[in-house]
Amino acid sequence: MAVVHASSAIVPVERVDVSAYTIPTDAPESDGTLEWDRTTLVVVEAAGGGHRGLGYTYADVATAVLVRDRLAEIVQGYDVMAVPAAWSAMRHAIRNLGRPGIVSMAIAAVDAALWDLKARMLDVPLVTLLGQVHASVPVYGSGGFTSYALDRLERQLGEWARHGLGAVKMKIGREPEQDVQRVRAARDAIGPRVQLFVDANGAYTRTEALRHAEAFTTYDVRWFEEPVSSDDLEGLRLLRDRAPAGMDIAAGEYGYDLPYFERMLAAGAVDCLQADASRCAGITEFLRVAALCDARSMPLSAHTAPSLHVHPCAALSVTRHLEYFHDHVRIERMLFDGAVVPVAGRLAPDLSRPGLGLEFKRADAARYEVH
Repeated sequence: MAVVHASSAIVPVERVDVSAYTIPTDAPESDGTLEWDRTTLVVVEAAGGGHRGLGYTYADVATAVLVRDRLAEIVQGYDVMAVPAAWSAMRHAIRNLGRPGIVSMAIAAVDAALWDLKARMLDVPLVTLLGQVHASVPVYGSGGFTSYALDRLERQLGEWARHGLGAVKMKIGREPEQDVQRVRAARDAIGPRVQLFVDANGAYTRTEALRHAEAFTTYDVRWFEEPVSSDDLEGLRLLRDRAPAGMDIAAGEYGYDLPYFERMLAAGAVDCLQADASRCAGITEFLRVAALCDARSMPLSAHTAPSLHVHPCAALSVTRHLEYFHDHVRIERMLFDGAVVPVAGRLAPDLSRPGLGLEFKRADAARYEVH
């Protein structure tokens, strides 16, 4: 526990609560390398000064256990206004647990709750606290799972296009021989004006990725995410150097700490870096990743969790866009009052509500709770 020095200016974090909820998907889902039928939401609430802050991540129940058994006691007593100090204490305390994976996701949920608490204490939206740069942020619809039949793929992507989203993303890579046909169907569904993105989740070999990149040009694919494993920095650089003009190579969603992102940038592996504040140890680290991008004139795209990302993304000059991911959109609308909805293809932080602008619908979530 932090030592709190006597000062009338300090408002300590009094307690941290955590809960977990497993929500079935609305249909079986898969990408190039994984299949799933449920998503677990870990919710953290931090209390201090008569206010409660809300943070969350999408992770395993083990993440909630780590918050409860280790991180909660670490941040108690820290000044509500000193979020980076509490974040540094958490990072120091997990040295022997390892930084990647559930440890960083646990820190992320606590960190988001602390930022939300601070903004609520000051009665300002989080974007105002961070310093607003953009009134709104472009989003792209994301789904198009490889488990979808063609008619469902066309319906989902087509609906996003009709609702004004300027770009949509689909999954590829599970059955490479079917991918060109599926991309063609997606292009037919969205029309010529909406940008089409594809995400292989590292399923291709370098040769397969190069061959598909060329084939996708017929359908004006503008974004090729993880054409090879994100651990294969040389392969990503190869794809970036040889991809058709106008097709960006992107990766970074599996980054958990700053050195990971620095290595990817130093390798020249991507045209646009991705980061996820619900994975990379929270909003605190997300802002640090943005600083790396700024130093290299590299755009940053936020991965999933749109209601968590809209405020920090609106506060960053390097923001390119934000992923409007089907599973997380569905869960956030179900379980959070104040979940953001795109208007004309953009998300705007709600400036009428403090913090992240979210209230947890505890009663609605109760049936999904994991005890």
